Amino acid sequence: MRRSIQKWAILFLVPTLASFVIGFVYPFCKGVYLSLCKFTTTEDATFIGFGNYVKAFQDASFVHAFWYTALFAVVSVVLINLFAFLIAYALTQGIRGSNIFRTAFFMPNLIGGIVLGYIWSMIFNGILSRYNTNILMETKYGFWGLIILMCWQQVGYMMIIYIAGLQAVPEDMLEAAKIDGASRAQTLFRVIIPNVMSSITVCLFLTLTNGFKLFDQNLALTAGQPYVFKEGGTVVKTTEMLALNIYSTFYGQNAHARGTAQAKAVLFFILVAGISLIQLRATRRKEVQQ
Repeated sequence: MRRSIQKWAILFLVPTLASFVIGFVYPFCKGVYLSLCKFTTTEDATFIGFGNYVKAFQDASFVHAFWYTALFAVVSVVLINLFAFLIAYALTQGIRGSNIFRTAFFMPNLIGGIVLGYIWSMIFNGILSRYNTNILMETKYGFWGLIILMCWQQVGYMMIIYIAGLQAVPEDMLEAAKIDGASRAQTLFRVIIPNVMSSITVCLFLTLTNGFKLFDQNLALTAGQPYVFKEGGTVVKTTEMLALNIYSTFYGQNAHARGTAQAKAVLFFILVAGISLIQLRATRRKEVQQ
């Protein structure tokens, strides 16, 4: 019976493999090819080599979006994981109503990014209007507005992952640490955190990739504003992140810039994939086998 199953195994793999090839492999390869072409539609693509990549690196708005996104990703990863871990740790200490708190913290993650962006835009502008300004007037308001929005949305989700990791810490280790006279801080840093490194790995991966790929919240909250005009007439949107910059380039007024936008997208993929793989490799080395 096992041989008959193995004989027909490929038949059951075909639907999934075909979906993967049609839905991911072909579009990805097509996108890489288009990044080397000048086009307005996929039917009139003309191969031009690496010219689009040169234009991408020469685009001041793309360079600014890269550093802005990198700074945002670093700050959001630190704050989201710090708050999520602290909340998860507090909710696993047997306090009353912990299930209610878990539900309350998780609920913001169920709200769509566009809706969330408009909601927080009204909140921030309502507060800043008392100081005769709004979130679109200064870059720092947009930056910290996005940080607050992302923390509010993602902390609850990461908290659930951390709670699962904390609940999996072996009780005998905690009891042994208590018997040996370890303080709560020593138990936390030398017993609990090493044992939840698998959860930390997952949360760091999710928050890092989400930070770099942020689009809908950025579009709804600031749409990249305010603007700065550089020499030569180049317009730089100071709160525009990489995903929004690629979108704006592709669907902008200049239809001939779509090849450049596609090149930016390929560079964006390489950046996110590379950083994610480095992070996974670095944190997995510190995981403890239970």
